[in-house]
Amino acid sequence: MEIERKFLLNKLPDNLSDYPHHDIEQAYLCRNPVVRIRRQDDDYILTYKGGGKMIREEYNLPLNKEAYYHLREKIDGNIITKKRYEIPLNDPKCLDKPLTIELDIFEGKFEGTVLAEVEFESKEDALAFKPPAWFAEDVTQDSRYHNSTMSK
Repeated sequence: MEIERKFLLNKLPDNLSDYPHHDIEQAYLCRNPVVRIRRQDDDYILTYKGGGKMIREEYNLPLNKEAYYHLREKIDGNIITKKRYEIPLNDPKCLDKPLTIELDIFEGKFEGTVLAEVEFESKEDALAFKPPAWFAEDVTQDSRYHNSTMSK
């Protein structure tokens, strides 16, 4: 189960280059249900996502490089490329598990788009979350900011 909220940003963190990042390429074989392929650095993943915006089923299966590129030839729509920074966030309401901000800076066709996602252990944690001041609008419920919609 994936429980996450998604935000636009007021500004980028000043020390962004201090955080680890991944180079991501992803594309969609289907949007209902969502079936996605992703290359993250040197890892290849097939993902199934059920319906929903903040809470939905998610299953990840490993792919090898050959299978990824074979499936990539069958995608529907745009390939999305982005750099994902992982920024730790200590939220006192979620002491049992530290939170991580996944800050995506899109490249190529979507250059200029920047989104932050935060995943939670429970719906209650997600609803209680108070975003940092550098976050702007919560776009969790806005499907325009789902990568599967952007890939159309």
